[in-house]
Amino acid sequence: MKGKTKSSKRPFKSYAGLWMLFVAAAALESIAFIQYFYSRAAIKEEAVYRAKAELRAAELEINVAATEMEAAAKMLSTMAEFNLSNPEAMYTCTQTLLKTLEDVEGAGIAFVPDYYPQKGRWFEVYSSRTDDGGIVTSQIGGANHDYTQAEWFNNGLTIDSAWWSNPYVDNEGAHAIVVTCSYPVRDAQDRIVAVVCVDVSLKRLQYISEYLQVFPDSYYSIRSAEGKDIVTPPDTIQGRRYLVFDEEIDATGWHLSIIIPEDILYADLKRVGLLVTVLMLLGLALLAFIMYRSAQSFYKLIEVNTQKERMEGELEIARTIQSAMLPKVFPPFADRPDLNIYGMVQPAKEVGGDLYDFYVRQDKLFFCAGDVSGKGVPASLVMAMIRSLFRSVTAHEVKAENIMRQMNDPLTEQNEQDMFATLFVGVLDLETGMLDYCNAGHNAPVLVQKQGTKMLDVLPNLPLGIVGGFEYKGQQMQVQRGETLFLYTDGLTEAENVSHAQYGEQRMLQTLAAAEGMQPREMVETLQQKVETFADGAPQSDDLTLLAIRYQISAIVMRNDIQQIPTLAEWVEGLEVPQELNMPINLALEEIVSNVMLYAYPGRNDGKVFVEYNETEDERGKRLIFTVSDTGIAFDPTQKADADITLSAEEREIGGLGIHLVRQLMDEIRYERIDGKNILTLVKSLHSTDNQNEQH
Repeated sequence: MKGKTKSSKRPFKSYAGLWMLFVAAAALESIAFIQYFYSRAAIKEEAVYRAKAELRAAELEINVAATEMEAAAKMLSTMAEFNLSNPEAMYTCTQTLLKTLEDVEGAGIAFVPDYYPQKGRWFEVYSSRTDDGGIVTSQIGGANHDYTQAEWFNNGLTIDSAWWSNPYVDNEGAHAIVVTCSYPVRDAQDRIVAVVCVDVSLKRLQYISEYLQVFPDSYYSIRSAEGKDIVTPPDTIQGRRYLVFDEEIDATGWHLSIIIPEDILYADLKRVGLLVTVLMLLGLALLAFIMYRSAQSFYKLIEVNTQKERMEGELEIARTIQSAMLPKVFPPFADRPDLNIYGMVQPAKEVGGDLYDFYVRQDKLFFCAGDVSGKGVPASLVMAMIRSLFRSVTAHEVKAENIMRQMNDPLTEQNEQDMFATLFVGVLDLETGMLDYCNAGHNAPVLVQKQGTKMLDVLPNLPLGIVGGFEYKGQQMQVQRGETLFLYTDGLTEAENVSHAQYGEQRMLQTLAAAEGMQPREMVETLQQKVETFADGAPQSDDLTLLAIRYQISAIVMRNDIQQIPTLAEWVEGLEVPQELNMPINLALEEIVSNVMLYAYPGRNDGKVFVEYNETEDERGKRLIFTVSDTGIAFDPTQKADADITLSAEEREIGGLGIHLVRQLMDEIRYERIDGKNILTLVKSLHSTDNQNEQH
């Protein structure tokens, strides 16, 4: 052991230098990456802050401009309403508005067709600015300019508020690309008779948008609520990655956006990053040279470690194979509610020589637990052989002593390394509870009962693999329902703590006595935890195997044989229900089970009947619940009408008395057909029994 410890330290010391070099390289790369990442994040954060600030400022100014235009439209509407009796006054109204507001490109008042008969069908007065700053006013309505088809006019007639149009080319009025704010004009009878329009040139919006160029070569755009471009970015952003910041303009519903190409935003950072990358590559080249020189001296060491890793990998595969040979599904038998098992193996090394196995054949539980001498790979190979022999021999043999004898001879003949194994083999008859067992030098199992724990009486047979032809002697004992068989290896009793004291049989028996009411999983895990606590960090010196087998009192499984009915009475008596309920419960169960055997499996004798018992307690009191299930044909006894007991035997139809009796004896009876199973639930409430006793 000392030599092995020294050799394991040398690779660690040798690799320490290499790992330091790798760590240094990783540190340089990490620092450069973190610096780049945080610098990029800081630049982006600043861009976000500046863009949002500028967007808010531009949005505010556009909102102010839009509000001014809406107010201008309302003012022009008011002037038109005041002068509706004088169509010539409309010229003065539009001129006055343009003289008052310099930002307005043009303004007009368009009347519904034939409003002024003397003016013809179309009458739209429009004032616009000239290139020299003057104002031109004219009536532009006509067949060539049918404003009644315009979107701004129709929306002005239907929307009782200011409405903004999408950009369009006004060839008749402003002679420019404009957006229009329209507003209705009403007469004295509150009828809409005209629509005023106030046109704003896109040049004005473009001027306002110049606030948004927060970075060199950044762009901006304005889109209408319908997604149409009002101010569009240039084509140069195509094919480039960019950041977009958006703000909605409350007054118009437009969207104002700033577009910043990432190559512009991070240009300085990329230049610095390139310089850092060059310096880092130089550093990595130096590190690579150092590592190359170091690798030459470590070459042989690496080869040794590779061989070690290969061996560890093979051991891991062996451990996986060995683990796969042991039962791992718990509870293991879904169709055996009368049986609950849990087991575990904890090797001291990668693989070990402990084993356990179990399976059910012909209503008998075959099980074993054993310990091969030695540890590691040789012990695991013998363990695999023993497990295979156990399965092959028990496939045709039911006597424990014969099983042990037929397993011993092949092991003795092929035992070139003089290894042996202690083994306990048991065959539990699940109908009668009779245990037939044989012990080959193994630790005596423990029977956990309500009245305490006791170690099984075992004969001193030799371990397997020592003497060929040895006559093993078997034994028998009765196991009662509700009792648990606990099997283990000496890895439990000989487990040591840091003071080299052993766990011992006394501690084991005390722990098992305290765990009497536990199910097998909880019992095994309790023992495992107790051993770990006792060891207090001391290394495990031997393989540890624990196996708990509970012969459940809460369930009974019967063959489809009417001769099995008498076993119900014994089972009910063992449930420890109130004494006065034994007879009615037994009568009800016998009636139901008899019906199942007669009707669920017609012409068959291979079926099984499962009876399970549970207790529950709620606001209605304590209730006893019995569940009778089978996998036969669908059969619902609750559908059978009660027999009319007022009639004579000659007059009464055959059948119905049994289910009538069950209904009288039990408080509830329910039938279900689930997943191909007939399930009949019988419930007896204890309070109903008390009431009956009081009446008597």
